[in-house]
Amino acid sequence: MSKPDYYQTLGIEKNSSESEIKKAYRKKAMKYHPDRNPDDKTSENKFKQAKEAYEILSDPQTRNTYDQFGHAGINSQGGMGGGFNSGDSFNDVFGDMFGDIFGGRRGGSQQNQSQRGSDLRYELTLDLEQAVFGDKVSINIPSLSTCEPCNGSGAKPGTSPTTCQQCDGRGNVRVQQGFFTLQQTCPQCRGAGQTINDPCQSCSGQGRIQKQRTISIKIPAGVDQSDRVRLSNEGEAGIRGGSSGDLFVDITIREHQIFQREGSNLFCEVPTRFSTAVLGGVLKVPTIDGAVNLTIPEETQSGKVFRLKGKGIKSYRDRSIGDLYCTVQIETPVSLNKKQKELLEEFEHSLNSSSKEHRPHRDNWKASVKSFFDKIGI
Repeated sequence: MSKPDYYQTLGIEKNSSESEIKKAYRKKAMKYHPDRNPDDKTSENKFKQAKEAYEILSDPQTRNTYDQFGHAGINSQGGMGGGFNSGDSFNDVFGDMFGDIFGGRRGGSQQNQSQRGSDLRYELTLDLEQAVFGDKVSINIPSLSTCEPCNGSGAKPGTSPTTCQQCDGRGNVRVQQGFFTLQQTCPQCRGAGQTINDPCQSCSGQGRIQKQRTISIKIPAGVDQSDRVRLSNEGEAGIRGGSSGDLFVDITIREHQIFQREGSNLFCEVPTRFSTAVLGGVLKVPTIDGAVNLTIPEETQSGKVFRLKGKGIKSYRDRSIGDLYCTVQIETPVSLNKKQKELLEEFEHSLNSSSKEHRPHRDNWKASVKSFFDKIGI
């Protein structure tokens, strides 16, 4: 009786990938394995066929021979495909497959390799002047640092860690759960692959200790709110000789008493006397580099914005220089004496008795208010 086609046995196409072959075999084995179908000869035969098909097709060399010559090519090599033996338990069949899923392959685990230390984050608050011109500041951070007496090994100085007896240095062990054999972290060495018989007294065998470190940070000129400065290898120390993590410093800028910042531009308000706004004049205004003179034309209205080009901040990112925007705020005189009030009343009377051109916004505003009230029926 001729053997069935191996591809048909697994229910796959001839161009199926290695992973598709493995997946198909796993599905057949789950269904027909004798451990799950005791005393069922039909299931046992189907499992044997699936196992034989998998053994041939999972090996690139035998698969190539089978694709060219069929079963005749396989038989000429000594009848490959050993079938099901009494020692082929359900766990043996699936051990290698599920090793990829549940924690590594035979021959050791990556868990017992060195591990990089964790990155740290620190929020640094700066004055505007520090952010604009740059500065050098020192910060104190608590972090896990390499234990100096044992140099990070965790073992008492003069001794060394030994290979874990439970996992034989692999860092993982096989645990049977029902039909499955799963790999999990070794409970004795916790994945390190080594045990410490005589731990270091300074770090209690951890290889790292909690320390308060002082770090000097150079703040580049022009940094802005939410910018981040990265300091390589200033994070937590690595495990088992691994490299240290990085320290990320997030910049926050305090509110300034004069300037508001938006990117590279600065904004400020400039109090202005009523007479200066009416007659015009020169105001001395602050910039980040010092005071400059700002010419105010006559009849300047409150809220007028003047732009001082190039008086902003040089950006840290693209090195462009922003501008300074000064908003004129006309001050209302306070604490007037009787004579001053009389003069203002006389001045106001002279405005009312003359043309309406002295109040360029009032008539337009009144017209807008009247139109609004007409719309809502007031």
